[in-house]
Amino acid sequence: MKTGITPAEKDRRSGITLRELEVLQALVDVGTAINAARRLGISQSAVSRRLSQLEDRLGFQLFMRSGGRLVPTVEALSINEQLTPVFDTLARIANHADQPEQAYSGVLSIVAPPTIAHRFLPGRIAVFKKQNPDLQITFDVLASDSLMTGIAEDRFDIALSDSNVAHEGIRSELLLKTQAICVLPRHHHLASFDVIRPEDLHEEAFIALSRRHSSRAAIDRIFDRAGLRLNIVIEASTNVSVTEFVREGLGVSLLNPFPLSHQMGDRIIVRPFLPAIDYVTNFLLPSSRAPSSATLAFMQAMRSGLEHVS
Repeated sequence: MKTGITPAEKDRRSGITLRELEVLQALVDVGTAINAARRLGISQSAVSRRLSQLEDRLGFQLFMRSGGRLVPTVEALSINEQLTPVFDTLARIANHADQPEQAYSGVLSIVAPPTIAHRFLPGRIAVFKKQNPDLQITFDVLASDSLMTGIAEDRFDIALSDSNVAHEGIRSELLLKTQAICVLPRHHHLASFDVIRPEDLHEEAFIALSRRHSSRAAIDRIFDRAGLRLNIVIEASTNVSVTEFVREGLGVSLLNPFPLSHQMGDRIIVRPFLPAIDYVTNFLLPSSRAPSSATLAFMQAMRSGLEHVS
């Protein structure tokens, strides 16, 4: 039985290059070799070659082909998640070397839906403001549909949202990928399970997000396909209110762990849920203009802050 990495495997893995890891990250983000090549400014054949080299060094497959796209394996997603702070650090080093520290001025308008606005952004905006005292910041909290309309109409510089976006007036930049968790009252009988599955929640009192949330449709589909019934006892419009109802013992729920997973308190138990329900939290920008230097600096600051919450 194989119990560890052989010296030959160790030597092979030590040869992994930064470009190979950049190819992995680009493929996870954009899904095709041609789009990854465009992002990195290299040829499609170079992308394929670097991916093959990386898989050979690691000794396992990183992507599966499906409908013309490259679908990342669990191993690829795990590696990619660990790469984010590495590349953020490299970007900060490069920026520091290429230009002196500077503070930004002008106006920066930020908008977010309630949970992200209240549980993730305020402290980070405060830090960013202290670093840029001459920058005037406006911060709005809106429901996702109003938020996207405002970005598309160029009324805000930047938004954060985990809602699905398909609008020609909006450009998306990835912030974070997560998967749904099951949240349970502390003494719930399912708290002893290592993983929660749809059949475990059949007929359980369930706290659901309202139907305006795109994730609600994904949850409903999983249970419909399994022929199972969700016993919805309360519908709520925000993740914060859902967690409060769970804390009070009214039921269980499925939620995006960002940005609440470290703020649940000891009266709530969190468990993984399978099959996976994917969430993507994006920066949203007006596609009608390029982002300002202050907007780009804000995005970098928010990415850097993720290492403390993910």
